[in-house]
Amino acid sequence: MFESGLLVEDHPIVQLGLRQLIATRWPQARLDTASSLAEARNLVGPNRYDVAVVDLNLPDATGLESVNQLKRHAPALRLLVLSLNDEAAYAQRVLQLGAQGYLSKERAPGELVQAIERIVSGGRYITASQAERMADLAYGQASAAPHEALSMQEYRVLVHLAQGRRLTDIGQLMNLSPKTVTTYRARVLEKLNAQTNRDLIQYCLDHGISPA
Repeated sequence: MFESGLLVEDHPIVQLGLRQLIATRWPQARLDTASSLAEARNLVGPNRYDVAVVDLNLPDATGLESVNQLKRHAPALRLLVLSLNDEAAYAQRVLQLGAQGYLSKERAPGELVQAIERIVSGGRYITASQAERMADLAYGQASAAPHEALSMQEYRVLVHLAQGRRLTDIGQLMNLSPKTVTTYRARVLEKLNAQTNRDLIQYCLDHGISPA
């Protein structure tokens, strides 16, 4: 049963549209909203939510950091990631971080309610096309892109580098020493056959990994 939820979205128009979709299906449910990761963290402390619908790109957190930090702050919180980012680039990663589902914003009008129903009942939600792709990868029927061989930490470093962050800043965000971040960067460059941070930015653009 869906009785309370948290909507983490910084665009007012998108926020309003999502609220209307949810209220149409669950008119009695309480739905709190947050426009930043900081606001969301303050809300999940004293409140228990059946599900949180979370945008990947927030004013104070981009890429996977919103998922990573919310799961660290509230491990039991069930998350549905809703984003403009390419599903193939992000769905598997958010599931690995502990989220229960991934849905692109363009699919939200037709699938948001179904996704929430699946998650609050204890299941997970990804689109049929992404589930098929993940199955093909598991059975060797599809070729994995180079970035799919990155560890979670390497992947997070890749996204931060593509956003133009310095190694010291990345270390602070990930609670790592600059030396450790440098090691991860070297591994990323090697695995992606890249030479510079500019190459990593171009790689992300080419593979739908949004550096924004």
